[in-house]
Parts: sequence; C-alpha cells; structure tokens
Amino acid sequence: MSGHSKWSTIKHKKAAKDAKKGKLFTKFIKEITVAARMGGGDLNSNPRLRTAVVSARAQSMPNENIERAIKKGTGELEGVTYEEIQYEGYGPGGVAIIAQVVTDNKNRTVSEIRKLFSKHGGNLGESGSVSWMFDKKGLITVEKSQVDEDRLMDVVLDAGAEDVRDEGDIFEVITRPEDFEKVKDRLDHEKIAVGSAQLTLLPKTTVDVDAKNVEQVLKLSEELEEHDDVQNVSANFNIPTELMDKAS
Repeated sequence: MSGHSKWSTIKHKKAAKDAKKGKLFTKFIKEITVAARMGGGDLNSNPRLRTAVVSARAQSMPNENIERAIKKGTGELEGVTYEEIQYEGYGPGGVAIIAQVVTDNKNRTVSEIRKLFSKHGGNLGESGSVSWMFDKKGLITVEKSQVDEDRLMDVVLDAGAEDVRDEGDIFEVITRPEDFEKVKDRLDHEKIAVGSAQLTLLPKTTVDVDAKNVEQVLKLSEELEEHDDVQNVSANFNIPTELMDKAS
C-alpha cells in the first residue's frame, strides 16, 4: 500500500484529535453499555465487553467511566436503551462503506445516515449489500517512534497476530478476533505503547479513488464518523498520496 492512504490510516490520525475532544469516550460508553446489557457485566464471561474495555483503556478512558457504563448496561444504574444497526452503502467511485451504529432512535438515525450518503454522491444500500467485501479483524496501531519493525513483528507474530503492515507513520497489527486480546496483552507486557486497539471490519480488496471523487469520498467518510450515533466506519478505498495531500 506504499504511496496510498487507506481509511484505517486516516482514522488513526483522526482518533488522536477525537480523544482530546472526548468524542471517543462517548462511543466507548455506548459500546460498553450495549455489551454489558447483552452479555452481563462480568469481563471474564463476556468477550465483547472485555474487548470494549480493552479498547477504552487503550485510549486512557478512566475506570470510573467504564464502571458506570457497565452498570447502566446491567441495569444497576438508570440509562438509555440503545439499539445496534449496521448501515451499508456505496460512496462515489464505487467505494463500499459500512457504518456501525448504536442509537436510541432508529428512525431519526437512518434518515440522517441516508442524507449523508446522498449529500456526498453515494447511496445507502440493503443489508448485506457490501458487508461480504469485509472481514472482521482485530486492528492495533503502533506509532513507528515506539518500536522498530523487526522487534514488533517478533512480539506480535509470536502472540498470534496475522500480519504487520507499514502505513506511513504507523504500523498496523492485524489479528483474528479471537487473538486480539492476547496480542494486545503481549504488547502491554513488552511495554510497547499502542495508539489504538479495536475490533473492526477490514476490506478484502480495495478500490483506487480518482481525483474527481477524492473530496466527496473523504467528506462522506468523515461526516459519518462525526455522527453521534456512529460507532465505527469501514471503507475499502485507496487514495494516492498526491491526491490525499491536495485534498487536505
């Protein structure tokens, strides 16, 4: 992927800004609440909750916030009832996009998501229309300033990671969902600082975006990410670096 910018790489840079604004914490609270409601508040017996807490702690979310969200999910504290939905569609240039949503008002959210797709030259599709193009994976990012590639590969591959990718300023560590926690724990044990850690949808193949569609694709993806009900956005685009530089 040298010379191209992927959505996961762009998201890594955006996450640093969002962390400062507290926006990531809101998303973590929703995910932890839903996970606790569905599988209970015990991290040992609820893998989804455990993963959500690992991801939240990777972004320095305070334990008291995590505990409060768990209690809201289990009903120990009063809270909002959330519903999970996955919206799938196409952006300009045939880019496949998935928005994973947690909302307390499905009708409002679907209307707003559809408007965003239309506004930026895309269209919302049926359930399953693009999800077949993605695999669920663990994605851990590590700043290159934290570790050299050889040591990182030794550590994570030994812990069960599938791949390590060089993506500009960062390394991306890819894992199977069931190995995600084990790899993250090994990085912590080796005192290798993690930029972000999450279960996400990664594209099986990618689509190169031409100059005509770059701005619209980026705006659609970014505005979906900014939506209060959207937990995660996955897209299968590649943007050549020179076009990315012009767009930004």
